[in-house]
Amino acid sequence: MPEQIHISADQEEMLPILNNEGNIIGKAWRSECHNGSHLVHPVIHVHIYNSKGEIYLQKRSMAKKIQPGKWDTAVGGHIVFGETENQALIREAWEEAGVENGKFDKIMRYLWEGKVETEMINVYKCHYEEPKIISVDEIDDGRFWTKQEIEQNIGKQIFTPNFESEYQKIKLAFE
Repeated sequence: MPEQIHISADQEEMLPILNNEGNIIGKAWRSECHNGSHLVHPVIHVHIYNSKGEIYLQKRSMAKKIQPGKWDTAVGGHIVFGETENQALIREAWEEAGVENGKFDKIMRYLWEGKVETEMINVYKCHYEEPKIISVDEIDDGRFWTKQEIEQNIGKQIFTPNFESEYQKIKLAFE
């Protein structure tokens, strides 16, 4: 993996705080961003797909504070303060899916407001045949899903609300 900022799972991150246009206006600890303050902070999402058109999802660890045990986007993580979007993209893709030398195509950027946080989400897709679980403390499982499997399970409390919403926005990017 290229030289990147490394954040261990038990280390609290300092995150950039953004305005609604995506400009940095300050910084705050991750815990401050996730405590209901709704400070807007940037994240990376990567949707990994294979040659069959299946989409790889990760099952969030039961130890996670937000949406434990739910299936979610293959790669999702914060851009830490002082890190570029590209650095975070490469770091998170490696840490969460073992992607090395991936070709990432940006799909979109949008603002997501959950129950305890507000994120500026930078969404990418990446063709990769063999993702693997690297962060066993953050991810319990991972597998490829067909679009039909995903669509049959939307609304059944299997996926994170953010993934369900985002999937509706990006599914045409895989056709």
